Amino acid sequence: MKSDLIQWIELDRSALNHNLRQFRSLIGKRRKLLAMVKANAYGHGMLETARMAVAGEADWLGVHSFEEGVALRDAGLLDPVLVVGYVPLAGLEEAVRQDLRFVVYNRETVLRLDKICQKLDKQAYLHLKVETGTYRQGIEHKTLIALAKGIRSSSCLVLEGISSHFANIEDTTDHSYARFQLKNFQENLTLLDDAGIQVPLKHMSCSAAAMLFPKTHFDMVRVGIGLYGLWPSRETYVSCLMKKKVPIRLRPVLNWKSRIAQLKTVPSGAFIGYGCTYRVTRRTRLALVPVGYYDGYPRDLSNVAHVLTKGQRAPLRGRVAMNYFAIDVTDIPGVKLEEEVVLLGRMDQDELTAETMAGWAGTINYEIVARINPEIPRIVK
Repeated sequence: MKSDLIQWIELDRSALNHNLRQFRSLIGKRRKLLAMVKANAYGHGMLETARMAVAGEADWLGVHSFEEGVALRDAGLLDPVLVVGYVPLAGLEEAVRQDLRFVVYNRETVLRLDKICQKLDKQAYLHLKVETGTYRQGIEHKTLIALAKGIRSSSCLVLEGISSHFANIEDTTDHSYARFQLKNFQENLTLLDDAGIQVPLKHMSCSAAAMLFPKTHFDMVRVGIGLYGLWPSRETYVSCLMKKKVPIRLRPVLNWKSRIAQLKTVPSGAFIGYGCTYRVTRRTRLALVPVGYYDGYPRDLSNVAHVLTKGQRAPLRGRVAMNYFAIDVTDIPGVKLEEEVVLLGRMDQDELTAETMAGWAGTINYEIVARINPEIPRIVK
């Protein structure tokens, strides 16, 4: 580890490969496995994660924006990249030049792509997204055939896929709504078949769906949160047990670390940090950690969280500021300046999980990792 780093993210290559193999074992060899690396790979580092994923079991990469897709291309990644978010009309030409694939649901997008591809003499590969009950992106089934035929009538547009997305498959152990959405998706597939329109890649499955419902695997599975060794939710894990499935074993990929920037002893009764929200009741040894909400460490963890140093838990005292927070190391002997601190991850026999931090902050594990500042160095181990 470079000694000049004050905070950094360590990525465990063996853990990521392990998680990919777990999902490959679920979906089999004949289906495509898409590694979702949007949102800076859920905070893990898009380029670092993408390189590891395609060197392993991943066949495709998934991003939210065309800017993310272009960044992958600029980094030399030539694997299929599916943009699942909206691409502005003005960005379509660059996206076509970069050989990105598109999730589409607007007629205007399809018409603009047709003109661009004719001008460039290039093909574009499109994935129609159908509305099944999430009411976010997607087209209604009554307009599906017309849009699909419009794509098919183009000499340079290829209808490569059809997709949808579950609304609450992670949030409950009652999956009646997920079954309703799956039924809607299958009805859209039937409409296409009846119209004589063949679509090579059908995909609806996220991490939770891949774990719980083999019927959702179709031709490609989009793995997001599970890729990083995090369960989509407690309900997903419980649902596996309720279905008498053996839950797959996931290994967290990320460790978020920093160093102690100052040590000081404060008297009993001293107030700590902004707002005077914490007052010590004894002579206290404090350590300053140079991480704050600018770095993605939630302010909601003020006076709540713990970090690890010298293999022990140290409670956070006072508010999380923009660039700093303080911890109490009174009961941890031998702590020195620049002692390593684990904010998220494992040290010795203890571990602070994203789920634990999410519980402290009143949010979900997705947000804990996705908000980590992209400027913090990511180091693959």
